Amino acid sequence: MIVTPAAPEHREGWLALRAALWGEEAGDPAELPDGDGHFVALADGRVIGFAEATVRTDYVNGCDGSPVLFLEGLFVDPARRRHGVARALVAAVAQWGRAQGCAEFASDAELENVDSHAMHRALGFVETERVVYFRRELANAASHPSPPKNVTD
Repeated sequence: MIVTPAAPEHREGWLALRAALWGEEAGDPAELPDGDGHFVALADGRVIGFAEATVRTDYVNGCDGSPVLFLEGLFVDPARRRHGVARALVAAVAQWGRAQGCAEFASDAELENVDSHAMHRALGFVETERVVYFRRELANAASHPSPPKNVTD
């Protein structure tokens, strides 16, 4: 097994694993990014895992500084799990993040995804906080293009 920056020839396998992780939310990017925080694990020339990371300069929950390396997605073919593939992908991402000037490496997982929590801990991440997000619809947003002059709500 080798880990390498993602390249156009990995597109088909990369897209299949993204769909396995995110379903329809994975989308269909026009082309595979050339490296730049995107890594694939290969075995016998086949994509068996991927990791996608970004460098965030805005606030990242649980972190003290900026920029922060953020693991956006990590997935390993279920038949290849528990053989060091995720660890190798995360190590490649960490090395890339250090080269980008990051001193912290963050990630997130849904509250109910306890398998992901365990994997993060096994890879050296520590839980920093739990957050519940809220939203509120703004009625008739299109009919109010600019904010009112005096808001007392």
